[in-house]
Amino acid sequence: MIEPVPATHSGDEGLDQDCPGMSDEPATVQGLVCASFNQDSTSLAIGTKDGYRLFSLASVDKLNCIHEGAESPEVYIVERLFSSSLVVVVSHSMPRRMNIYHFKKGTEICNYSYSSDILAVKLNRQRLVVCLEESIYIHNIKDMKLLKSLLNTPSNRTGLCALSVNHSNSYLAYPGSTSIGEIVVYDTNSLSTVIVIPAHDSPLAAMSFNIQGTMLASASEKGTVIRVFSVPDGLKLFEFRRGMKRYVSISTLSFSADGQFLSASSNTETVHIFKLDHHPASEEEDSSTWSSYVGKVFSAASTYLPAQVSDMMHQDRAFATVRLNMFGLKNVCTMSIIQKLPRLLVASSDGFLYIYNVDPQEGGECVLVNKHRLFNSDEEQPPPEEEPMAGGQTYAGTLATGGGAQSYAATLATPACVEHPASAGLTGYSEDGGAKKGEVIPEHEFAAGPIRLDDEQEFPPVSAQSN
Repeated sequence: MIEPVPATHSGDEGLDQDCPGMSDEPATVQGLVCASFNQDSTSLAIGTKDGYRLFSLASVDKLNCIHEGAESPEVYIVERLFSSSLVVVVSHSMPRRMNIYHFKKGTEICNYSYSSDILAVKLNRQRLVVCLEESIYIHNIKDMKLLKSLLNTPSNRTGLCALSVNHSNSYLAYPGSTSIGEIVVYDTNSLSTVIVIPAHDSPLAAMSFNIQGTMLASASEKGTVIRVFSVPDGLKLFEFRRGMKRYVSISTLSFSADGQFLSASSNTETVHIFKLDHHPASEEEDSSTWSSYVGKVFSAASTYLPAQVSDMMHQDRAFATVRLNMFGLKNVCTMSIIQKLPRLLVASSDGFLYIYNVDPQEGGECVLVNKHRLFNSDEEQPPPEEEPMAGGQTYAGTLATGGGAQSYAATLATPACVEHPASAGLTGYSEDGGAKKGEVIPEHEFAAGPIRLDDEQEFPPVSAQSN
């Protein structure tokens, strides 16, 4: 997903300052505020200036909007838990408060407020993780109990973090340094640090786990090299070169469901797809071929070359590519199986979802099979100016949502909770660094039984309350 930036931050924060030609003041665009795919890429969520929308991704030919929410304006974080009815929303109007809704019932489950602006929220079936600039909070998603507060983490202005969607390997990754690309891998089940990986020489720009939680991909602010590490031991498995001509801002890294492919989108017109395949040693069979001879020469020569040159010779290139009809626009991508075929999905700040076919055998140039508006034609606004992508930031675009959704949150909201930092001695979890429970739902209602996330008829077993 594209990581959001709170309303109080300027638009140029998080930009790769090493990138030549990048504007320090990207154009401000109204409408589409953020976009994210759910954990198994079966749903797309977008935040807009009027609320948020949820789409089903079951078909290539049709994009179904399954819900429109207008409880809060200027939504800059919206995350759906798999295909359940749970959705997490954070808006610019209250950037320190996280609201959790059951969107099918039209009820607010609860809300939590924090001591500073919320920069990212990550979900799996066991944990809900909230990332602030200098702290991270880990909740048990079944009852929203605060399990752990990671305080005084390195400054993380874009809220960059990744959470494995596999609840058995429920690993959290976050930056361990502001000056180099160091990754801290944290086990949210045992609540302990697993390993610190020295991934890059430059600060991190993007991270992503595969679905199984056994691999972690990362890219730095330079955006030229993408590395994949094993989890939990941190061994480097793959190294891919996105390009050499220029530095770029990687916006998203996404594994395919089977873990065989890794896609990377940036602020350029190209999306790269890499194949995670160790080449078998076949020199003995083809030792007489010219390509085998050249390969042996390069392999031998690399041992005498400087480390940087040697590394470049051993880096793999993209297996497949997508050429977007845009440059500089912010986007988020994912790989998914739709109607039994592998697809690459790109949600762009121009207000469209693009769907491409991916050839898993031959690779090469991917073919655009369809594109869908993320808004109705009568809601369309002028397209945004081209602007550089800041790694880990939310993107803006062109979407205006119509009314008609329920506005129950107006009576459920407790804005007083947002105005006071946790250190003021309020009840809740203030002793652990700033998170405190919203007073929307009494504690005894959560104690009635566990929430069954795979059963939308029973999730969540609570009802909304009005003041």
